[in-house]
Amino acid sequence: MVMKVSVEATRQLIRLRGRSYVAFVFSPVVPIAGWLSDLDATLAGSPGFFVGKPVVLDLSAVDLSPLAITHLIKSIEARSVRVLGLEGVEPARLSIGMPPLLSGGRQCVVQEAEPEKPALREPNSLLLDVPVRSGQSIVFPDGDVTVLGAVSSGAEIVAGGSIHVYGALRGRAMAGVNGNASARIYCQKIEAELLAIDGYYQTAEQIDATLRGKPAQAMLDGNSMKIVPLN
Repeated sequence: MVMKVSVEATRQLIRLRGRSYVAFVFSPVVPIAGWLSDLDATLAGSPGFFVGKPVVLDLSAVDLSPLAITHLIKSIEARSVRVLGLEGVEPARLSIGMPPLLSGGRQCVVQEAEPEKPALREPNSLLLDVPVRSGQSIVFPDGDVTVLGAVSSGAEIVAGGSIHVYGALRGRAMAGVNGNASARIYCQKIEAELLAIDGYYQTAEQIDATLRGKPAQAMLDGNSMKIVPLN
């Protein structure tokens, strides 16, 4: 007599992990054709900058039909920019094939006054005692980033606070990404491809030629960035 034994296989549950990224937000305005021209000018100043970067399209400032939204997304992606999500639009205006509607994004807005202010704490910081090589991307949205070496061409530093480079800065440096307009960028030798603070930026072509190769600092002056010698 043969007995059949039923053995229930042990199923391996999928392990889920969380991971956060800094996403760039495009906020088109009308006329769309003029906004696309401004986007072309931005991309021309830093070719390939948005390739592989998370980009969210905020449509809260425009009133577009589903067909117009589809055309806008295709126009942006034709410029080698991948739209990974949408904000500021009713779900009824989305159609099949569009990027998903996102929610819960943290707004980069500084409140002038609050009923209760949290206790002040020391800002976080990240110290790198090795050079940042080409192709590397250092993202630290919680505070300052200090690099004791150089930042090579093709590398990038993204910080919620200020950026300090004790060598040559040849790559891209983006400070104050969470709306910190008081953030600054310091370097001992400025040869940057792009500098940005709180969304305001200058590309290599816009940096004063007399400053190149010298110690300098970048800061915001109202709604524009200025780069001055580091004394």
